[in-house]
Amino acid sequence: MAASPSPLSSTPSLYVVATPLGNLQDITLRAQAVLASVEAIAAEDTRHSQRLLDALGIRSRLLALHEHNEQAAVGQVIRMLEAGQHVALISDAGTPAVSDPGARAVARVREAGFPVVPVPGACAAIAALSAAGFVDNGFHFVGFLPARQAARKAAIESLRAQAVPLVFYESPHRIAECVADLADVLEPQREIVIARELTKIYEQIVRMPLADAAAWLAEDANHTRGEFVLIVSAAPAVEGIGAEAERVLGLLLAELPVKSAARLTAEITGASRNALYARALELKGG
Repeated sequence: MAASPSPLSSTPSLYVVATPLGNLQDITLRAQAVLASVEAIAAEDTRHSQRLLDALGIRSRLLALHEHNEQAAVGQVIRMLEAGQHVALISDAGTPAVSDPGARAVARVREAGFPVVPVPGACAAIAALSAAGFVDNGFHFVGFLPARQAARKAAIESLRAQAVPLVFYESPHRIAECVADLADVLEPQREIVIARELTKIYEQIVRMPLADAAAWLAEDANHTRGEFVLIVSAAPAVEGIGAEAERVLGLLLAELPVKSAARLTAEITGASRNALYARALELKGG
């Protein structure tokens, strides 16, 4: 019987491999084959990833690549590629280099002239969006908001005019503060999807008015456990101003005075300058 073809390229490459969020059955056949075939796997947390490899019966060598050693570790990866070896990159869960360490490593490997090959699979943001039920055409992925409240609120304000749903990641120890700030800065008619522990035994995906989210989190200690994806509905339509004009106005207000932002937005979008000026005053004063 003929041997199965190698899942690896003939050229030494870095494989960016998505791993399960929780449920091991979500590992793809290609991901398993690549992880079993490479000479080394660069992992965010080698102890965590060793348990995954043990469960899959994979014996490839692990090396640590995380936010504190990424620059040094990628040097080792590049030396391995120069020696003709193949390397995989994984994070603790989901798709690497998306709100996880790895993006700098990918950039360095590309700059060194080696191929970077995506091996797609689980992604928490996409999983949550697929079950959210928002029908908007597109979304804006934010990832993690700043840890400090003032910076977090400023970041939320800068996103306020986005005409598509906003997608955030959040950790259990900051989820309550994050949701409270979202409700404080954004319009009360917005909705939020809270997705926690995706693909795990205690998975929970709920949708509710943003104003109700803080109470939902507080009513049960289990509601604040696990890793979170938050999806907040798009900026509500403003009478006389379309979604695109709202988006452009928000971007310009971050850099320009109210009058200039309203004038330029009117010129770009054709929306009413008076309506835009009134809306700009609301945004600046809100």
